[in-house]
Amino acid sequence: MSMNRTNKIINQIKMNSMMKYSLFGILLTLSSFLYAAESEGFPKIEDMHMQKWQTLMSEVQLTPKEVEAVQPVFMEYEKSVWDLHQQKREFFRSALKDVKKVKPNYAELNDKYVDFEFREVQLFKNYHLKLRKLLQPETLFKYYKAEREFKRKLLRDFHDHRPPDGPKPQ
Repeated sequence: MSMNRTNKIINQIKMNSMMKYSLFGILLTLSSFLYAAESEGFPKIEDMHMQKWQTLMSEVQLTPKEVEAVQPVFMEYEKSVWDLHQQKREFFRSALKDVKKVKPNYAELNDKYVDFEFREVQLFKNYHLKLRKLLQPETLFKYYKAEREFKRKLLRDFHDHRPPDGPKPQ
């Protein structure tokens, strides 16, 4: 393999890693923002889940029977993901609180990060297995598409409403 090709591969790996850490940072920031918002009288997470549910229902035309079957699965999944994000946030906050005094155990932090990510994927897999028993494949595809669009809109709205002196994207 040529040196140029090797450098391209190394750069691609670095970019992929940077994207993962950037996404992690965004999610951690978003979950912290939502936690702070919840404690300062902003909408509660349950309200956010209902808003997401209502958005999904306006995008995906489910029958009343499907709505009745899917909503509890949706709410259970959303609560589980939120609980996991809170656990992750608390773990990293605690692990990094004395970072100026004590060097963190980065190997443990990395392993814990991967564990949290794996647990989130497991939650999604279980969610998917339940939903595919309740919805036709095409309907489920549209449902997932609506979920992705909701997340994109949430991130756009968050970005658009950040304080003017807040961090600037790089």
